[in-house]
Amino acid sequence: MDAAPSSPMDMEMNGTTNPMRLIVLGATGSIGKSTLDLVARNPERFKVTALVSNNSVDELARLARLVNAEAAVLANEAHGPALAQALSGSGIAVSAGNQAVLDAVDRPADMVVAGIVGAAGLVPTLAAIKPGRAIALANKECLVSAGDLFMKKIRRTGATLLPVDSEHNAIFQVFEPDNRREVEKIILTASGGPFRTTRVEDMAAITPEQALKHPNWEMGQRITIDSATLMNKGFEVIEAFHLFPVDDDQLGVLVHPQSVVHGLVQYADGSLLAQMGSPDMRTPIAHCLAWPKRMPVPLKRLDLAEVGSLTFEKPDPVRFPALGLALSSLKHGGGATCALNAADEIAVRAFLDRRLRFPDIPAAVEATINRLDASGRLGQPDSAETVMALDAEARVICADWITERGGR
Repeated sequence: MDAAPSSPMDMEMNGTTNPMRLIVLGATGSIGKSTLDLVARNPERFKVTALVSNNSVDELARLARLVNAEAAVLANEAHGPALAQALSGSGIAVSAGNQAVLDAVDRPADMVVAGIVGAAGLVPTLAAIKPGRAIALANKECLVSAGDLFMKKIRRTGATLLPVDSEHNAIFQVFEPDNRREVEKIILTASGGPFRTTRVEDMAAITPEQALKHPNWEMGQRITIDSATLMNKGFEVIEAFHLFPVDDDQLGVLVHPQSVVHGLVQYADGSLLAQMGSPDMRTPIAHCLAWPKRMPVPLKRLDLAEVGSLTFEKPDPVRFPALGLALSSLKHGGGATCALNAADEIAVRAFLDRRLRFPDIPAAVEATINRLDASGRLGQPDSAETVMALDAEARVICADWITERGGR
């Protein structure tokens, strides 16, 4: 996070009119669409050189036309002809398949927004890291599953890493690099999700419909369930460990139901700096797009008088064992966090398919990690291939555990 990328505001100050060249991975997801909303509102500041999605033909075609992208790419090769038809006559280049995705990240770009969800985002995001670029990172797996590998490439290339997640972006905004030695603690906030006050004995009856009703944020299914178990907050602690120069015991979590304070940094002089804002992902995305400047975002401003009060509490380790499991995986090191993420994805899918009870999500993940650890297979992955191999093995082990427990 040392070198500043070219920003549209810098270019204006230099008297030039060259827009920032942008690649968006995961263009049809929530991060991608929020990014492109900002781009469409500021067409003179950005030039989209490529949009990448997995399957969403119609939505990708719509977004590509909206921002006049140079290229639109689908990971799913089978849908390539449909995308070509949807963009016929537009002048937008169309391609599909895994190699097409890798070719897309080779296009000219000042910044790559890495918003592909899941382990599928690891390889293209690693490939996107190049000298002189900024990576606006929204893919958790890059740091949770392959943090050491990912950060080594960032340092080796001199690329700039900008965190998009609201919590990490908040920390980035109040973390003072010149005073990094005086940082005592980084604190991430969690809303507590829909079950913050649910009795432990009632949690076995929680349905997918109930778990998908997040009180503050609109997100994809997996991240919404992970927020309900607080596993997502554990992932964010792991990410923060790689993003910021602190030890794991300098990272903490506070439950903050209002989701107004997104992150805090405590310093040696007793100061506690916090970043606050409305729960809208366009704010951290805009911060990355304009960094080190700022750009206007059309959203409702935070009115503290209207909010009235802000409350904080410690997370309940009995109600939310997933958080503790994530923290212990970070301390374990090696491939434990990779297995944590892979097994969680399988367990969450099983819960959504009604094959697993809500409290069994962290139980399935823990059992997977224990089995891998007992067999000595949690060594540190040293390449994208070994990360993906461990990820695949953890998924199989977790699925087997669910089947053994009676899940179909």
